[in-house]
Amino acid sequence: MSTLKIGVYICHCGGNISHYVDVEEVRAAVAGEPGVVVAKTAMFTCSDATQQEIIADIREHNLEGLVVASCSPKLHLFTFRETARRAGLNPYQYTQVNLREQCSWAHRNNRRAATEKAVRLVRAGIARTNLTVPLEPFKIETVPAVLVVGAGVAGLRAAVGMADLGMNVYLLEKEAQPGGWVNRPGKMYPAGRVGKEIIAQLLAEVQERERITLFTGAEIVEKSGSVGNFQVKVRVGGRRRQEISLNVGAVIVATGFDVYRPAACEYGYGFTGVVTLPEYWDLLAAANGNLIYRRKEIKDVVYIYCVGSRQDPEKENAHSYCSRYCCSAAVYAALQTAEINPQIRQYHLYRDMRTYGKSELLFTRAREQGVRFLKFAGDNPPRVEEQAGGRLQVTVCDLLTYGEEVEIRADLVVLVTGMVPRENEQLVKVLKLPLGKDGFFNEIHPKLRPVETVVDGVFICGAAQGPKDYPESVASALAAVTQSAALLKKGYVELEPLVATVDPERCRWCGECAAVCPYAAIEKGQYLYRQVAWVNEAVCKGCGGCAPVCPGQAIDLRGYTDAQIKAMIDGLLKGGL
Repeated sequence: MSTLKIGVYICHCGGNISHYVDVEEVRAAVAGEPGVVVAKTAMFTCSDATQQEIIADIREHNLEGLVVASCSPKLHLFTFRETARRAGLNPYQYTQVNLREQCSWAHRNNRRAATEKAVRLVRAGIARTNLTVPLEPFKIETVPAVLVVGAGVAGLRAAVGMADLGMNVYLLEKEAQPGGWVNRPGKMYPAGRVGKEIIAQLLAEVQERERITLFTGAEIVEKSGSVGNFQVKVRVGGRRRQEISLNVGAVIVATGFDVYRPAACEYGYGFTGVVTLPEYWDLLAAANGNLIYRRKEIKDVVYIYCVGSRQDPEKENAHSYCSRYCCSAAVYAALQTAEINPQIRQYHLYRDMRTYGKSELLFTRAREQGVRFLKFAGDNPPRVEEQAGGRLQVTVCDLLTYGEEVEIRADLVVLVTGMVPRENEQLVKVLKLPLGKDGFFNEIHPKLRPVETVVDGVFICGAAQGPKDYPESVASALAAVTQSAALLKKGYVELEPLVATVDPERCRWCGECAAVCPYAAIEKGQYLYRQVAWVNEAVCKGCGGCAPVCPGQAIDLRGYTDAQIKAMIDGLLKGGL
């Protein structure tokens, strides 16, 4: 069997790999593998210096394949593909072997075994590379229009941004009124502006732009097509509900969040005087000189943190994540309360204070103004009880005073509730969007690709992808605008060629492949007057789920063919050192 000329580069990863794997021994073991012309180690293969060295080696030795054994492909797959391309090597003749997550970090206490496994993994990567062929991305013309789902602060800002870049924008809002949770009468930190004013300004900007069309009482009911050219069917509200069809090149999802609703009697919820933080904000906005609740002047307020957040993961439907914004929102509410009446006594019962960034200044100001903070343990939360006369009593063991039990009489108990995912079952079904463990929409990578999803052309932003405050939601909306515009402004999009292919000579159309495809990328087609499976390459994600169910073995996956997978298995079985 003929082999390609391959270069192999094994990364120390600054010790992440080399502390647990003998990388020099791995290099020596694979240097004699079929086709290997260059075998080197490097402290950081992703560094500019090593990339330049790889480029020089490809050109000097006329390399036809490249293997880099380093960290997860999630981190640097595109880095080394670009390195190969700059050197004149087809980027799809590159293989990344994950020695960090799959070897060194998994076997920290057995250097010898980890080294042997590393050799096997690199041999498998070499075997795959030997069977690679040059592949080229295919191009699709794009429609210069975008669909924004959700008209809260993130959706409105995204719509304005896309319109300013010359895109036609269809803005959908499920509710009768746009604005979302920001469209409330209270002030917002850090600008101190009223939420309703912010939304009113954004709506005015939307109305000024002819490229934006706003639909309220609207929801997506169907989607077809692929990145750059989606056909979307939308049901709009009114007395006579009707369906309209839209043609867009990208979709931005900004559906926002819901606020946790405590269960009956959870921290006294249901008692007169026990309210959630959003309800308390409405109370503050309506205050005029004094803070009044049910015709009674408030003198003592107790805030209980982490209600609906950081719950026991063993609990059914638990929200085990931190909602992040709650601490800052509660402390800001305390400062607003002090502005209304500085004589009101305020007690904050918290597990951990997470006023990050500029919000740390709020925490300092609140303490300087006499707001009291008591810390409780997660496994020993405060208790709320009703007392005679309509007052409430909160009992807490304060860790700051070495577990002393403190009883606080309160006129009002504010449950600092966190963000929870919105109910978006229909949207998830139509757009095929993945959800994270927390129930929010999941991005590809939180740092490298923070607003992109596995569905090409569909982006997420704002609190739809996790708890965020107002500035963070706007920032992510602008990131989604940037990514969408980069996709559409060129007029075409390049798609990965690593997709499923069907051998029509073998296919007898049984429909098994179409039934298991999660992206609806396989349809019934015609070949020589008979029915066969046909793959929509623009929709296929190359997951490979269709290949093993084909009874006629008619389906293969470019870049990961049956022959390549078998060669990798042989490489793994070949042995270690």
